Amino acid sequence: MSAGLADFFKYNLWANQTLLDFCEPLTGAQLDASAAGVYGSVRELLVHIFDSEEGYAGRLSGELPSPRLSDLPTFPSFAELRRRAQWSGEALIQYAEQGDWGQIFHLDDGTYDAPAFIILIQAINHAIDHRSQIATVLSQQGIELPDLAGWGYNDAVVTPENLK
Repeated sequence: MSAGLADFFKYNLWANQTLLDFCEPLTGAQLDASAAGVYGSVRELLVHIFDSEEGYAGRLSGELPSPRLSDLPTFPSFAELRRRAQWSGEALIQYAEQGDWGQIFHLDDGTYDAPAFIILIQAINHAIDHRSQIATVLSQQGIELPDLAGWGYNDAVVTPENLK
């Protein structure tokens, strides 16, 4: 097995789907909880993670789901979040495998230029940061997330057979 950038996005998709599976049975009060220094409640963080990831994937692929998650009047279902996470995750994997990493994107109404590889870095960094914030909010309620770090991915997904 030869690891590459796409493997980071395979990990990211796994971590996102694992997070959604874990959060779905939480109570409304647990999902509405927040903590000082984080983006918002668990619900708000989930929408933010996947809305942003769709934005990164949309910029790179030229496609953007409509409506945006952030434009929905209520919290989407976990099935909808899973569907959106799957779409953006697969789009980022595909771009990491086949895209032009040096392509320049004109962001923020053309006021900020960045190559594709910076958008890819930001997508990974953003997701890890906000999954960590969810872990903080939940840990303050005595709830521990499953291991969403690389070690957890290794234990859940990587086998001797797929290392060859």
